[in-house]
Amino acid sequence: MKEFILFLENNLLYCPSKKLMGIDCLGCGLQRSFILLIKGQLIDSILMYPALIPILIMFGYLISHLYFNFKNGASILTYFYFLNIILIVANYITKQFLHT
Repeated sequence: MKEFILFLENNLLYCPSKKLMGIDCLGCGLQRSFILLIKGQLIDSILMYPALIPILIMFGYLISHLYFNFKNGASILTYFYFLNIILIVANYITKQFLHT
């Protein structure tokens, strides 16, 4: 597992928005948050990118829904989608405008 984490840390994708314009994009922090999560640093992962865990849960539910075809699966996925959008935008606003 340590080799996998080291591989991820050494091969992070760069953010074109950050590189070209110098500003974070809506996804900045997602990769680092995932690495923190698999290292077991849950609180740091949530603080880095609060939407990561709901996104992972949403994709897990999506895969389950595709396999089991839950009765209200599409509605629940819609709620997950909006929750994630709210978390991503709130995190972006917080990072861009409230942190100095």
